[in-house]
Amino acid sequence: MAAIMDEFDDEDDDLLASFIEEGEGVQELELLDFPFPFKPYDVQKKFMENLYLCLEKGQVGIFESPTGTGKSLSLICGALKWLKEYQEKQKKELEELIAEEKTSSSEGASGEMDWIAAFVEKKEKQESVERAKEKWKELEKQESKLLEIKKQKQNRKRKRDKSDDEFEKLLKDAQTVNKDQEVKGEGQEESQDDEDLVPEDYHSDEEVRKEEESDEEGVSDEGSHVTRIYYCSRTHSQLAQFVREIIKSPYGSNTRVLSLGSRQNMCVNDEVRKLNSLSMMNDMCLDLQKNKSKGTEKKESDEAVQKKRKKLGSNGCPFYKQETMEDLGNQILTEVTDMEQIVISGRRMKACPYYTSRLSLPLAEVVVLPYNILLHKAMREASGIRLEGNIVLIDEAHNLLETINAVYSVMITGAQLSKAHSQLSQYEQRFRSRLKAKNLLYVKQILFVLNCLLRFLEGRTDNKKQRSEKSESKVLTVNQFLSDSGFDNINLFKILQYCRKSQISKKLNGFVEKYANCEVQIADKPKENVGISGFLKEIAQTKENLVEETQTTDNTRQSEKAVVMRSPLAHIEGFFASLTSADKDGRIVLTRHTLLKESTLKFLQMNPAVHFKDVLSQARSVVVAGGTMQPVEEFKQQLFYAAGIGPENIHEYSCGHVIPSDHLLALAMKSGPLGVDFDFTFSSRENSALLNELGLVISNVCNIIPGGVVCFFPSYKYQHLVYQHWNKSGILAKLEKKKKIFQEPKLSSQVEQVLGEYSKSIQKGVKGTGAILLCVVGGKMSEGINFSDDLGRCVIMVGMPYPNIMSPELQEKMQYLNSNFPKDKDGHLPGQIHYENLCMKAVNQSIGRAIRHSQDYATILLLDKRYCRESVRSKLPTWIAKDLQRMDKYGPSMAAISKFFQRKCSNNPV
Repeated sequence: MAAIMDEFDDEDDDLLASFIEEGEGVQELELLDFPFPFKPYDVQKKFMENLYLCLEKGQVGIFESPTGTGKSLSLICGALKWLKEYQEKQKKELEELIAEEKTSSSEGASGEMDWIAAFVEKKEKQESVERAKEKWKELEKQESKLLEIKKQKQNRKRKRDKSDDEFEKLLKDAQTVNKDQEVKGEGQEESQDDEDLVPEDYHSDEEVRKEEESDEEGVSDEGSHVTRIYYCSRTHSQLAQFVREIIKSPYGSNTRVLSLGSRQNMCVNDEVRKLNSLSMMNDMCLDLQKNKSKGTEKKESDEAVQKKRKKLGSNGCPFYKQETMEDLGNQILTEVTDMEQIVISGRRMKACPYYTSRLSLPLAEVVVLPYNILLHKAMREASGIRLEGNIVLIDEAHNLLETINAVYSVMITGAQLSKAHSQLSQYEQRFRSRLKAKNLLYVKQILFVLNCLLRFLEGRTDNKKQRSEKSESKVLTVNQFLSDSGFDNINLFKILQYCRKSQISKKLNGFVEKYANCEVQIADKPKENVGISGFLKEIAQTKENLVEETQTTDNTRQSEKAVVMRSPLAHIEGFFASLTSADKDGRIVLTRHTLLKESTLKFLQMNPAVHFKDVLSQARSVVVAGGTMQPVEEFKQQLFYAAGIGPENIHEYSCGHVIPSDHLLALAMKSGPLGVDFDFTFSSRENSALLNELGLVISNVCNIIPGGVVCFFPSYKYQHLVYQHWNKSGILAKLEKKKKIFQEPKLSSQVEQVLGEYSKSIQKGVKGTGAILLCVVGGKMSEGINFSDDLGRCVIMVGMPYPNIMSPELQEKMQYLNSNFPKDKDGHLPGQIHYENLCMKAVNQSIGRAIRHSQDYATILLLDKRYCRESVRSKLPTWIAKDLQRMDKYGPSMAAISKFFQRKCSNNPV
C-alpha cells in the first residue's frame, strides 16, 4: 500500500497495526520500537516503520528523505530490526515444525480419510520436515563456525608473527620472477612457452553452460544460506560513511558487515597495482592465482612443464595464502570495518582483501558494494552474489535509470578495432599450425566481424589509409546495424560462448605482452563480398595474404597507447554481447570523424527494466532511496511497471525535513532590479542586459547574506561566458570587494584544494564577509559535497540545466519513450517528460547541497521565470516546493532575504 507523506498523522500507524494483526498471532505495536543511538525524530520513526512494513510484505519501495534527516541511520535501524526479527522467526518456525513432526507421528489417522489423500499429505509433511531439519543443521553449522571464528581471532597475532618471514621470502620470489620476465628477450623464448597462449581444443558449440568454474573467482555461496541485506551506493566514500553509521548504531556490535569492491580498490600486491588498467590487473591477478594453485598440485615429471612453471613463478601471489586470508576473514566477520580498513588490515596481515571479502560472503549479514557490481549481471554472478530471498537497498538512487543504462552501454573506437584486428591477425598467423579446427574457425569469424566493423566505419585495417571523407553521426537499430555491417548471418551467441570458454582475449593479451616489440602490419585487400559467402572466401584465403612484420615508430605507438588498451578485444567482446540484445531495447550510435581512430560505435541501452527485472524478481524486496527522488513517476513507469511490478506492490514514502519551516527561505525570482526578465533559455541567455541583471542580483545578495554563497550554472561553458562578461563589465570587481570568488575546477584532483580555500575564507578572522563559489550543475560539487552552516547560507540556481536537445542519443531516447510508454494524465508525451525530468533531477541535486542538519538554515534562489510554473514547482523536492514563494518583483525578494537573515543573526549571534 502506497504511503506518500508530506504531513504526518496517524494513518500509517493504523495501517501498520492492521498489517501486524494479519500475521500469525497478533503482535503488539510496541514491538516495532526501533533501537536507535538517540531519540529519533518523528520523520525517522515513520521512515523506519514504513521500511519495516515494505520489507515484511516483500514489496518494492521508493523512499525519499532529505539529506540531513538521518536517512542512513533510519535505513540501518529499520532494515536490521527486520532482519534480526526475521532470523529469530525462521528459527522459531523450524523448531515448531520439527516438534510438530514428533507429536504427529504418535497420532493415528482419524476417521475414514481417503488413503491416497492421506498418503500425499503424509509425504508432503515428511518432505517439509526433512527440509526443516536440513535448514536447522545449516543454522547450527553457521553458529558453530561463528563461535570458532571468535576463538581463532584471539590466536591471530601469534600466527601472523610466525608467517612474516615466510611472506617476505614469497614477495621477493615474486618480484624476482617479474624482473626475470621483463629482462628476458623474445629471442630467449622457447616454443613450449607459448602453450599458455594457445586455447585448448574447442569441442562443441552446443555445450550446455555448466556451473561457472570461473577462472575469475572460484567463489560460490555453497552450503548454508544467510538472509542478508545488500546495500549499494554510488561512490566508495558513501559506502564507507554507511559502514561508519552501522558502527554508531545499536547493531554495530552484533552484525556481520562485509565490503565488496574491485581489484583496483582492494588489491595490495604492488606488482599488480602498478598496472594502469583494470583489465590488466584482473589478468595478472588471475595468472598469479593459477600459478599458486599449480604450485600445490602433485609434481609432474615432464621437464618442459616444470621449466614453464618455474618461469611463471609457482609461488604465485604472496598475499593469496589460505591461512592469512582466513585470519583476515575472521576479523572482517567479527569487527565492522569499511573497505579502507580491510585493505590496511590486509597489508598488515599479508592477506588478499579482494579474495578474502568474497570468501567471507556466505556468512555476511550486510554486504556493502558499489552500483556496478550489483547492477551488472556478469559482475554480480562473478562475485558470488545471490539475491534470492534477500533484501536490496539502493541509496542515492535518483539517477538509477541513467546508471543502469550506462552500465550496459558500450562504446568502441576505430583505434580499438584496428588494434584488435591487427593483434588477432598476428596471433592467428603465428599459431595457425597449432590451433585446432574449431579454434581456427572462430578466430577467423572474429577477424571477419572486426573487419566488417572497420569497413562500416569507412576505414581500412592498414595504417596508410585511415581517413574517412565523411564526418557524421547517426542512429541505427540493432538489426539495421547488423545488416548494414554485413555480419547479420554470423551467430554472435556462439562467438560469445567461444570467447568465454576459450578465453581468447586473455590469450591474446598474453601474446601482445610477450611479443610487444614485434608489431605486424596487416596488408589490406579489398573485400567486395560480405555475409557468409564473404566469410567462407576469407577462410579459404591462402598464404597470399600472409602478414609482413614491420616495426612501428615510437611516436605512433605512443599515440595509440593513449587511445587504446594493451589488447582491446576483451572490451570489444562487451560490444558483441550488446548486439545480442532485443532490437527494441537498444540503439547503435555511429559517429564518423576524419580519422578512423577517432570514429566510434556506441551501443545505447534504452530499456533499463530488461536488466533490472532480474534483481526485482530474485530479491525478496528492493528499496530505492535518496534525498531527492522526485519525480518518482518516471521510476514507476520505466523501471517497475515495465519490469512487471504492479502498483499494489510498490510502497512509496516521502518525508519532510527535520528543520522548522522558518529555517528555509525558497524564492523563485522572475526578474532583476532593472526589470529584465530572467529568461535563461538557449536563445536568450547570452544577452548582455540579462548577464548584467544577473550580476546585480548576485552582488546585492552577497551584500546581505553572511558566510558562503554557492551559485550553480547550467554548464562549464556558460559559467565561463558569464565570468568573462562580469570581468569586462566590472561586476566581478564589485563582488570581490564583498566576497572572495572561487570557481569549480575541471580537474577532480583540485576539488579538495578549492573547497579547503573556500572554507578558510568563510571562517572567522578572515577579511570580508565570506566567499562565493561558482559551480556547475552535474559537476563535481553538485553531488556528495556538504555545504552545511556558513559554507552554504545561500544556494543560487541560474537558469534551468536542460540537456542538449540536438544530441542524437537524447533524441533517440525520447523517441523510444514516445513509442513504448503512454502519455501522462495531462497528455504530455513521455519523451518530453523525460527531457524535463533530466533537468529537474539535476536541479534538485544541486539545491539539496544546503540545509544539512536540524539546526541549519539557508535561502534558495531560483533565478528563471520558468520556476514560477506549477509544472516545474511540482517536480521540486516536497520540503522545498511547499514553501516556495513566487516573486514577480525584485524589491520584495531582497526585503524577504534581508528580513530572513536579520532574524537568524539575532537568534544566532556570532
